[in-house]
Amino acid sequence: MLVHLRLTVPADLTERVSELLIGHECTTNVTLQAGVVSKPEGDLVECDVAREEAGSLLRMLEEVELDERGGILIETPTGTPFREARRLERLAPGHPDDAVIWEGVEAQAYAGATATVSYLIFLVLAVILAAIAVLTDSSILVVGAMVVGPEFAAVAAAAAGIVLVRWTLVGRSLRLLGMSFTFAIAVVTVLALLCRLVGWITPEMVAAPRPNTGFIWHPDKWSFVVALVAGAAGALALAIQKTATMVGVFISVTTVPAAGNLALGLAVWNLEEISGSAAQLGINIAGMIISGTLLLLVVRTSWPWIMTHTERLLGLRPWRVSEET
Repeated sequence: MLVHLRLTVPADLTERVSELLIGHECTTNVTLQAGVVSKPEGDLVECDVAREEAGSLLRMLEEVELDERGGILIETPTGTPFREARRLERLAPGHPDDAVIWEGVEAQAYAGATATVSYLIFLVLAVILAAIAVLTDSSILVVGAMVVGPEFAAVAAAAAGIVLVRWTLVGRSLRLLGMSFTFAIAVVTVLALLCRLVGWITPEMVAAPRPNTGFIWHPDKWSFVVALVAGAAGALALAIQKTATMVGVFISVTTVPAAGNLALGLAVWNLEEISGSAAQLGINIAGMIISGTLLLLVVRTSWPWIMTHTERLLGLRPWRVSEET
């Protein structure tokens, strides 16, 4: 699979940028339209590059300060059914599905660390579902609450910020996690207090044995192990843009369910429920950030080597469409 780059280039950089694109062994369809860009004024340069080599080409463009003085747009085509594309896919090391474009990772991380109205609404709704799951001892509702919860985007952003040495990003991510969970827990606590006033919730209901959902506020060593595994899986899915994998991450950790149980514990002032839920919430977030950071660090430092040497060691070749097809 190829990646399409659409570049807005100041006239004095056009020659250098064109030489970079034409000279790169994994590019094709290099085009130049002089003077067609009005805002900012400049030339339009486009090319297609093997996804595995897109990151290295983008770093070259950053070295000539195109990211500061011009514009870089990355697009992924739905298909590239031509011979040269297949040749470039065979030439580039690794598999396109394993390629990591760090500029895309960073952009996703900043987006995930941004507080939005929809983010807060989704988290509040997820914590409400989690609280209902606790009251009804419903494991199905627990899963639903996990899927609705948007918090992993901020967790992944914190891990990416550490690896990319973007401390502002790390701070934004941690503030978002703290602020959003505090807000969601406060909202659900108020709702639970109102339900308690009308008799829908009692302290006995919150403290009752819950065989299906009791794990939410009983953290143990396995809670931390699950958080580590889920954080690593989520970080890898972020790096290689496997969004479908993220659903599995969401339903592996008990951050949102713990927040729902914490809100109920506050509403009925059950200190055991409060402390257990808070511990579960903290363990999950810390575990995911730790393993996500370690996984992304490995990808950042060793991923091209791992992809190339795995093929050689196992005698494998990533999927390639034959030149004749």
